[in-house]
Amino acid sequence: MSDTVDDVDLPYDEDEASQQEKIQALEERLDVLESQNEEMRDKLLDANAENNKYQQKLERLTHENKKLKQSPLFVATVQEMNDEGVIIKQHGNNQEALTEVTDEMRDEIDPDSRVAVNNSLSIVKTLSSETDVRARVMEVTESPDVSYEDIGGLEEQMQEVRETVEMPLKKPDMFKDVGIDPPSGVLLYGPPGTGKTMLAKAVANQTDATFIKMAGSELVHKFIGEGAKLVRDLFEVAREHEPAVIFIDEIDAIASKRTESKTSGDAEVQRTMMQLLSEMDGFEDRGEIRIIAATNRFDMLDRAILRPGRFDRLIEVPKPNAEGREIIFQIHTRNMNVADDVEFEELAAEAENASGADVKAICTEAGMFAIRDERTEIRMEDFRNAWEKIQAENEDEEVSKTFA
Repeated sequence: MSDTVDDVDLPYDEDEASQQEKIQALEERLDVLESQNEEMRDKLLDANAENNKYQQKLERLTHENKKLKQSPLFVATVQEMNDEGVIIKQHGNNQEALTEVTDEMRDEIDPDSRVAVNNSLSIVKTLSSETDVRARVMEVTESPDVSYEDIGGLEEQMQEVRETVEMPLKKPDMFKDVGIDPPSGVLLYGPPGTGKTMLAKAVANQTDATFIKMAGSELVHKFIGEGAKLVRDLFEVAREHEPAVIFIDEIDAIASKRTESKTSGDAEVQRTMMQLLSEMDGFEDRGEIRIIAATNRFDMLDRAILRPGRFDRLIEVPKPNAEGREIIFQIHTRNMNVADDVEFEELAAEAENASGADVKAICTEAGMFAIRDERTEIRMEDFRNAWEKIQAENEDEEVSKTFA
């Protein structure tokens, strides 16, 4: 039970204090109480703000929990609309079904609309054309600042790539006169850092064709049918902008050898690969679309994607030899202030087993050694120290992989 006014201790002696002293003491007590009241009000506001924050967090977690408890949704395309209902085609397994929809949902969808369906193949909601937007974003609007002059030690590979990609686009009549179909695709394979991506960039720089760049890992999605849909959209964008070149980096992410695995993730990757195979060599004419793919793991690729008609040329891009390394050193030091004692032939011989990317790293690191010594000229010892550092980093990386 709360205290009454009579129960509260007064801040003065009621018998001895004068009237003025009583008033002054009560005013001081009032000031203290008002200060305490203000402090309690601030604490209450802080507590309310904290409570609101936790309330919002609780609502978000409740919403996420509700979503996780829902049955999974699948992507489908509306094929046809009639009086009986809507015919949909589920992505991935190409299953067709007739389903009923409400009048409100019927007004929102059209043939070719993307929709989300549940396990009973009932339309739950419409989907935006987000995938198509992702495909269009992969189109390279500006040519990469890489030319064939920036690539060293790969003359034979460059010639084969130009014959496969550039020549059919620039001189199609030559193939007609000879009576052969131009190569439709080229696969570049080899160790990391050997110049596979640079070759693709040089092609984009030298041709007027639309260049579409993507990584194989970008085609791996958690929603069933999304990867296959993105593949279709990529080739549709390429057809709209013929002539076009599609570059698929890390193609082993979606084109690895098929296994007996029954997991949904592996099944989705295989569905995406099937769609890619169909687009590369299906019933429909591909048109003026050339494909360049690159991989570091040639041994992992499925045999179906390697057969002629899909990739007519399989080009190995190995690590450069001593002559190639010398050329690469010269390329990457064109704009560097190199001392007269630097011998590229000697550096190329010392940097045995170095890839093109390693040589570029050596040149950059040599410049850093010069900057640390507050020099503007890069000496031979800087390049040697840089190569030792690169080797040590590579050895540490190999050790970490071994014990991982």
